[in-house]
Amino acid sequence: MMKKPLFVLCFFVLTTLLTIMPISAQSEPVVINIFAPQSADRDLEANAFSLSLEEMFNVDFVWTTTTYDNTDASEKRNLALASGDYPDVFMLIPWVDQFSQIDLLKYGQQGVILPLNDLIDQYAPNIKAAMEEFPALRAFATAPDGTIWGMPQFIECYHCSYANKMWVNTTWLEELDIATPVTTEDFRNMLIAFQEQDANGNGQPDEILGGAIMDYGTRPIPYLMNAFIYDDDRTFLLVNDEGVVDTVANQPEWREGLTYIRSLFDAGVLDESAFTNNADAYSALGNNATAQLLSAAAGMHPHIFVNCFGADDTKPYCYDYDPLPPLVGPEGSEFATYLHNTVPGATFVLTNRASEEVQIAAIQILDYMFTFDGHMAGIHGIKDDDWREPLPGEVANNQSVEPLYYDIIKAPDTPNNFWGAMAQYLDDVAIRDAQVQSPDIYSDGGYEHRLQVATDLYNGHESPKLYPYWLIWPDPAVADEQALLKQNINDYINSSALGFVTGALNLETDWDAYVEGLNNLGLGRYLEISQAAYDAYKALNP
Repeated sequence: MMKKPLFVLCFFVLTTLLTIMPISAQSEPVVINIFAPQSADRDLEANAFSLSLEEMFNVDFVWTTTTYDNTDASEKRNLALASGDYPDVFMLIPWVDQFSQIDLLKYGQQGVILPLNDLIDQYAPNIKAAMEEFPALRAFATAPDGTIWGMPQFIECYHCSYANKMWVNTTWLEELDIATPVTTEDFRNMLIAFQEQDANGNGQPDEILGGAIMDYGTRPIPYLMNAFIYDDDRTFLLVNDEGVVDTVANQPEWREGLTYIRSLFDAGVLDESAFTNNADAYSALGNNATAQLLSAAAGMHPHIFVNCFGADDTKPYCYDYDPLPPLVGPEGSEFATYLHNTVPGATFVLTNRASEEVQIAAIQILDYMFTFDGHMAGIHGIKDDDWREPLPGEVANNQSVEPLYYDIIKAPDTPNNFWGAMAQYLDDVAIRDAQVQSPDIYSDGGYEHRLQVATDLYNGHESPKLYPYWLIWPDPAVADEQALLKQNINDYINSSALGFVTGALNLETDWDAYVEGLNNLGLGRYLEISQAAYDAYKALNP
């Protein structure tokens, strides 16, 4: 039995603290100016969670908002900072906009944003407890000099952590009496057999392996490459046994992996659109009404490429697909890409516009969102309207723990009951494990459990030599150079891999030129900078 989530324990800490230091209802409310993104279906001014916080902490929020559009949010934040007309607090959403690590260091050194260390020590027991419980959270939040310039959203979405999954059509496997593939050769033979035996029954050799370009594990190369050498789908870096940072993209195993993927393309079982599909095109391919086309598909979860929600007649293919564990390559490699869900940087930042009383109130509000009650109210909404306690007999997503909550399907008018992702500050594995789920993984109510079971097949298959890029703070002196090198090198690796797979480049005659081109882009300097950053990280986190 796992221990209860940190939220449950921290709630009692917070309750005690508020009992000792009650917020006076007789004093004037503390006015807090907040910059935040606001979706079209929310009104932060009248939001139920906003109103509850105002009453609980005796504050009055004044909102400056942007849309959820990345460009709009980023431009408005940067314009506010550049003009000097910025608020007391920024509360952001990582996938909309947030302060990068470089932003934090720059604005911190300029005195525009305030360090949070003392405020956390004095007024945020739940944040302190979380950083003790989760060293990674402390590493994300703490700059190399020990300063906490802002708080990130610490998210441990289990199924997201191994996004580069492969889903295979097990209905076709059963119908054609083909064993579940274990090796790369098994996988290729299965794909070819699906075509040769006309698995979809339409008389056409159109059964294919699908993919797309979205950042949700939909790129097929990482899953396939991991049977040859570890592909982190982000940096193409590894750390060898001597602690030396190197790239995987010029290694013999990388070349062997490309050769294998090219063989799938040459056999006609790897669809060329897998390298160009957007979300709509991928979904249209997977849900094709005239014939089922996907032999297998890359993706974090199946709803990305087939409809898995709605009436039964609108999701005819959803339950045909089951996860395929990491394939075993010719030399025994069977890696799975690991991705930490926390985005480096910060979504909560205090500026030098904030008075002492605003600073204290703001950090106490943030601290509340690190409790179970604060998390549930901020993310999910009003108890019994938007979420409820478990009923007798209901089970948790992780069936080894006690269930804590059931997330009620929202009515169209309820999003204004909660902040959603803007309040998602401590979303650890324990809270996700404790969500009520149906044990029937092929029901709508068991979808999250389906992903939990799928991810168990990948957990632990990450390389022990992976480069922990998500925890490594950049050196401001070389950050711009590093970013440019990384962008150019990654673009070159990705475009060259596509060329080798589709035949625009030849692995026999063009490989040496490819490696030379990689060096000419400044690979040596990029590795030098990456090594220094890794060494600095290890010095702080031995």
